[in-house]
Amino acid sequence: MLILAIIVVGLAAGWIAHLLVGRGRANWPLLFVVGLAGSFVGGLLASLLAGDGLELRPSGLIGSAVGATVILLAMRATGTGSQTPS
Repeated sequence: MLILAIIVVGLAAGWIAHLLVGRGRANWPLLFVVGLAGSFVGGLLASLLAGDGLELRPSGLIGSAVGATVILLAMRATGTGSQTPS
């Protein structure tokens, strides 16, 4: 069940990041990886800073979306993971 929750949160965080940054079509495998990385970095930091520990809380979900957005913006700034075909 935990694996399913991680997958859903990762996809949701990547999708939210794509909506916030949003150019081009959604590359779902890339958004999944960005969402997982954002969940790990942003969600962990937000949960620990809010004092929630490592449980699934709103602060961790918001942190996941923020982390995924930052990672997606960094990828686009460096040109890695381009979402539009050349």
